[in-house]
Amino acid sequence: MKPSIDSVGNIQPPDLIKESLGFAALFIVYFLAESISSVYLGPLSKFPGPKLWAFTKLPSIKAMVSGNEGQIYSELHQKYGPVVRVGPRQLSYAGGAQAWKTIYGFKKHGSSMPYKDPLFYGKSLNGTPNIIVADDANHSRQRKILAHAFSDKALKEQEPLLKRWAQLLRTKLRERADGKDELDMVKYYNFTTFDVMGDLTFSEGLNMLEGSDYSPWVKTIFGSIKNATFFRGIRVHDAVSKYILDEFVFKSKKVRTMAWEHWRYTTDRLHRRLKREPEHEDLWAKIMAKDEADGGLTMGEHESNASLFMIAGTETTATALSGTTYHLLRNPDKMQKLIGEVRGAFSDFDDVTLEGLAKMKYLQAVLQEGLRMYPPVPIALPRVTPTEGAEIDGMPVPGDVTIGVHQLATYRMPEHFKNAYEFHPERWLNDPEYKDDSLDALEPFSVGPRNCLGKNLAWHEMRVLLVTVLLHFDLKLSEDSKTWSDQKIYTLWEKKPLLCSLTPCAKT
Repeated sequence: MKPSIDSVGNIQPPDLIKESLGFAALFIVYFLAESISSVYLGPLSKFPGPKLWAFTKLPSIKAMVSGNEGQIYSELHQKYGPVVRVGPRQLSYAGGAQAWKTIYGFKKHGSSMPYKDPLFYGKSLNGTPNIIVADDANHSRQRKILAHAFSDKALKEQEPLLKRWAQLLRTKLRERADGKDELDMVKYYNFTTFDVMGDLTFSEGLNMLEGSDYSPWVKTIFGSIKNATFFRGIRVHDAVSKYILDEFVFKSKKVRTMAWEHWRYTTDRLHRRLKREPEHEDLWAKIMAKDEADGGLTMGEHESNASLFMIAGTETTATALSGTTYHLLRNPDKMQKLIGEVRGAFSDFDDVTLEGLAKMKYLQAVLQEGLRMYPPVPIALPRVTPTEGAEIDGMPVPGDVTIGVHQLATYRMPEHFKNAYEFHPERWLNDPEYKDDSLDALEPFSVGPRNCLGKNLAWHEMRVLLVTVLLHFDLKLSEDSKTWSDQKIYTLWEKKPLLCSLTPCAKT
């Protein structure tokens, strides 16, 4: 950049403003040309979707942080079909079983599979990956160790523990079950599932059922999930916003203090558990059967997985129970049919067994339909295609593209489920009216090598807790909760109080 000389011979400095504006204009023109080319001519241009979404990430970010993603993505898929372009390099799927298999399933020999999106899955505070974020080799090793504790055989040995907490739930509900006082069933399901997981993980409950209130730690968890959604919206926008968030927000004293408080809550309890013999066998009794020297978990892995269990194995189960209870109350004929099955099978709570619950066909159908109508994780769990690309649901997708099966959108597709917005457990019982339903499109626990480790525990908990409530009480939905399911989604549902009046059942 050289200075200029005016007409009388004076040297003039370069016009930096003009040149800067010129460079900025060139950059904008280049960016627009590149973006427009990507929208109409790029490798993802063959996929349908709104052009604005293909041009910029802003619409998908707005859907995420506004809490309206569930409704918006469902409408997009019903308009554009089973695969929709929802970003410059992002595709959303609602294609059913095949999409689940190709995105999350087991990889074929010699091929690469889509990997977990690092912008979605955070790192453990101690730097040691838990089973969710570990690489394939460490994931496989950790899963083999943890699987023993979560096997169906091991969990059936926990029947006395599950029934003990179910009995305490019954006791606490009975204290206020006068047919007039309205109880928030979301709270009571949460109290129970957190207490159960605390007992299973640390051999000590969190005393939330006993105190009939959330612990400060659990309140912090619920708030942090919503905040994390906003932070994710910032991080995925561009490299600059990600850098600012990572360097200035996440490393701030306030954020780090809150993170360490949560971490210490679980690790302190874990270390107390590891130093003593518990009164009853818990999850860690089987996990510790193999020590670190023989390929067992390292101390860092013990800590990171204990922290994970207290989030992944609690709120989601309570969510499923809350949603199922709501839809039963909104469909009295379904509720009465289930009550008939439950009270016909068990004359007393002592008769309830995990094995007996697993054989109840209508109960299972109700829970499956509850998971379809109100999936605990309603969004997509994002993956990224490998550098060489991948064939997803029968179509080639280039490398470094974010993909995922959007659960709520999938379960609301009329191509998969007749009367998709209605609660019909009969679809899971070979009802001729629903013979064309694609029942294998429902995968609330995901599929493949990284599907939910706690799936068996979730099923047992859902069955025993729902049956405990329906065996002992008649429920009436409050007028204030008639539209309970109209909720925002911030990664998980932002649940409102599910207010019900309870009347003790004369039989029990």
